[in-house]
Amino acid sequence: MTTSDFTSDTAFDPLAPLPGPPDPWTYTETPSLRSGPPYHMTEMIAAEPAIAGRILARHVVAGGPAAALADAIRTAAGRGEPIVVTGCGTSEHAALGVAEILGEAARAAGLPGSGVVAAQAFELALDPPSSGLVIGVSHEGGTSATNAALAAARAARAAGARTAILTVSSRSPGAAVVDPSLVLETGELDQSWCHTVGYISPMLVGAAVGAHLSGRSLDIEGVVELLAAGTRDEAGADRIAGHLADVRHLLVVASGADRTAGRELVLKVEEASWLPSAFRDLETFLHGHLPATDPETGLVLLLTDREGRAERLVRTRQALAAARAIGIRAAAIIAQELDAALDPSLTPTGRLLVPDAAGLPSPVASLFGSATPLQSLTERLARARGTNPDPIRRDDPAYLAAADASDAATG
Repeated sequence: MTTSDFTSDTAFDPLAPLPGPPDPWTYTETPSLRSGPPYHMTEMIAAEPAIAGRILARHVVAGGPAAALADAIRTAAGRGEPIVVTGCGTSEHAALGVAEILGEAARAAGLPGSGVVAAQAFELALDPPSSGLVIGVSHEGGTSATNAALAAARAARAAGARTAILTVSSRSPGAAVVDPSLVLETGELDQSWCHTVGYISPMLVGAAVGAHLSGRSLDIEGVVELLAAGTRDEAGADRIAGHLADVRHLLVVASGADRTAGRELVLKVEEASWLPSAFRDLETFLHGHLPATDPETGLVLLLTDREGRAERLVRTRQALAAARAIGIRAAAIIAQELDAALDPSLTPTGRLLVPDAAGLPSPVASLFGSATPLQSLTERLARARGTNPDPIRRDDPAYLAAADASDAATG
């Protein structure tokens, strides 16, 4: 395990490509420990706009694996077969996002069938589809539950099932258990274990596949600018983090495509700042959970999805009004055009605003619009709470032992 403090004399270049995986492939080591910011996570967030440009440029070209995966989706949809995206942890949330992106693209293309769904990898391994297409999401390609799900689906290949993976390298274990023509590489490895690049990378590939599927061109610069915009309000992220740093627990509330980002925010906050957190659907939040809240509860509400926005806005006002009555410390990550529609007293802890990016498909705009704000808020919350986000607490012997114990059954 590497445990050196941060003493680098070389400034990080957010425009330069990140390293790829080791060759031969192996699991990454614990990130080097830094005594303070900039953490590896800090640098990864700064690098994401440029990473987006590189990944999208590679995968929007005709005739590549992204186009091949779009063809496989068309075939499965035409046969009325299931199309499932799967993963674990951050990659599970990325899988949810990929399913949102591909589902919208399939509808835009007028494809038949029941659409694209997401499934948690462990559950999918226990009940794999007997036909159709399973798309795995695994940043490094070594997650045992995800690879087991892909292997279980591949075992049904005699019935016509196909498997694909979105991962950093074709040399990974996950790539070895899918159709070789359906390995879509992201190419650049997250340098923090509090994965941010690992969240956006597969969704970027998914956006490229969606463009092939729908026949629409993808505004690469629009995606790059959307991610860059989310990194700029450092003062706003600092302010919210300062108000939430000492809450007893944090609730994240969202609806529509924002549910993916909400789940990812919960995971990031717990990994990076060790603050107990939970996700609630917007409507679910108001059905029995309020009695467990008080002025020591924090809340972050997300509303960036363009679909059904008017209806979501009405319920958002009601949810935030209920939170205000209790004294919950509420903040929001919302679409810029909604800023004037929400009374400032509803989010006394602050707001991060997301450009609407009308030129992008709705889930693409929502998922990439919220990605860097939620990551920046997490990183600032780690600073405010005095935690190092990079090792996800595995520099503590007890938590390292817990990780080892959780891996013992699978080797």
